[in-house]
Amino acid sequence: MTVTKTENGKRTHAISLQYVLEAAVIGGIYSALTLLLAPISYGLVQVRISEALTLLPRFSRASIPGLFIGCFLANLLGTGNMMDIVAGSLATLVAAFCSRKFKDKPWLVPLPPVLINAVVIGLVLFYGYGVAPEAAGKFALLADMAFVGIGQLVACYVLGMPLMKLLERHKQIFA
Repeated sequence: MTVTKTENGKRTHAISLQYVLEAAVIGGIYSALTLLLAPISYGLVQVRISEALTLLPRFSRASIPGLFIGCFLANLLGTGNMMDIVAGSLATLVAAFCSRKFKDKPWLVPLPPVLINAVVIGLVLFYGYGVAPEAAGKFALLADMAFVGIGQLVACYVLGMPLMKLLERHKQIFA
C-alpha cells in the first residue's frame, strides 16, 4: 500500500498491484495449507499449520487482508459452519492487526493469534459445534479454549518463530 500526501496535506492511500498480489498469494497459501492438512486443521485437537503465517504481519501489511481471506476460504470450504466462517475469520483479522503492533518485539508477534484464537475458536467449538471433552465436565468451555491454545502455540511459536527468523534474513522480499 502506498501513502501519498495531497497539496492540502491530507494523506491518501492507494493500493498497489504488488499489495493485492501479495495479499492474494498469502491468502492462497493459507487456505491451501489448511485444506491440504484438513485432518489436523479442524476440530478440538488441531494444529493449523497455516497459522504459522499469522506472523507475517511483522513484515507486511498486505498479509493482514491475505490472512483474513485465506482463513475465510479455508473455513468456508472446510467447515461450512457460519459461526466458524465469520468468527474464525474475524479472529484471524483482529489477531493479524494486533501482531502488526508487536512487529518490533518478535517474541510477542505470535501472542495475539494464540490468545485470540484460543478464546474465539474455543467458543466456536463449544457453541457452534457442541464439541467438549466429556472429562472436562463444567470446565468444558475452558478445556476447548485450552486445546485450541495449545495447537496455536505449536503453530505460532514452534513453527512460526523459525519461519519468522528465516524471513528476517530475507525481508527484502516484502518491499
